[in-house]
Amino acid sequence: MKESAPLWYNNEQALRAVVKLAFFTYRDHYVKLEELPSGTGYVDMAYIPKKYDPSPALVIELKAGGSPEEAMAQMRSRNYASSVQGLGTDALLVAITYDKDDKSKPHHCRIERA
Repeated sequence: MKESAPLWYNNEQALRAVVKLAFFTYRDHYVKLEELPSGTGYVDMAYIPKKYDPSPALVIELKAGGSPEEAMAQMRSRNYASSVQGLGTDALLVAITYDKDDKSKPHHCRIERA
């Protein structure tokens, strides 16, 4: 029997669950926020380092369609980095895109310093 991902894999909620699971082991280091108001929009997910942790803040945009460069441009034009300014830590902008109609389920990512 061939194993494959569920049919609903290529959607934002499934991708959000994957990101949450990936950072689950870092829950002692980060505070997770979702749909955080910032600039002129809402950050899909943000991971804010706890006070004692020198890790960078993560501002994550999940996008159906388009390229990671387009998602990054949206993050910059809407000033999503403002959601984590003043924390005394570096910040990384993370753009993850996917094509919900592509059966091979490719995902693309771009990471830049804020």
